[in-house]
Amino acid sequence: MSDNELSPIVVGVDGSAAAAAALRWAVEQARALACPIDVISVWHLDYGVRATILPAAAESAAEEAEAAQRTVLDEAAVDVTGVQVRRVLIEGDVKKLLVEMSRDARLLVVGNRGHGPLSELLLGSVSSYCVHDATCPVVVVKAAEQTTPREEEPLAPLTPGPLL
Repeated sequence: MSDNELSPIVVGVDGSAAAAAALRWAVEQARALACPIDVISVWHLDYGVRATILPAAAESAAEEAEAAQRTVLDEAAVDVTGVQVRRVLIEGDVKKLLVEMSRDARLLVVGNRGHGPLSELLLGSVSSYCVHDATCPVVVVKAAEQTTPREEEPLAPLTPGPLL
């Protein structure tokens, strides 16, 4: 058995629809490859917030943030079956920790939350960081767009045209 056969697929979850889609995709791959899966959830309390509130309140806020993210992790992984699962809850910078946790992984799988160009510019893109900085292959899974049902209009028949 090679080292790669023992290497897990690492997937980041944050409670978003894109993360749920990424987890589903990662589980299917883990089943197909007969490898374990590490489900990673990262929490972080902004240090600016910590600095502006009393130490006891900051500790309480950190405990609440950690507990909330633990719930996200537990809910995300509750229905995962058929593969060996390791749940990891960690505090810090999500981008850096996902890359670090996937150092010896077979794959790193993340969702694309699609905040848009302005938010991405201000917040940075976790998926983009992972694609550029991870040492293993990275798969970015986009959640299916939810559309409101509407009356379907018949489509005009397509005629093949030239391929350029």
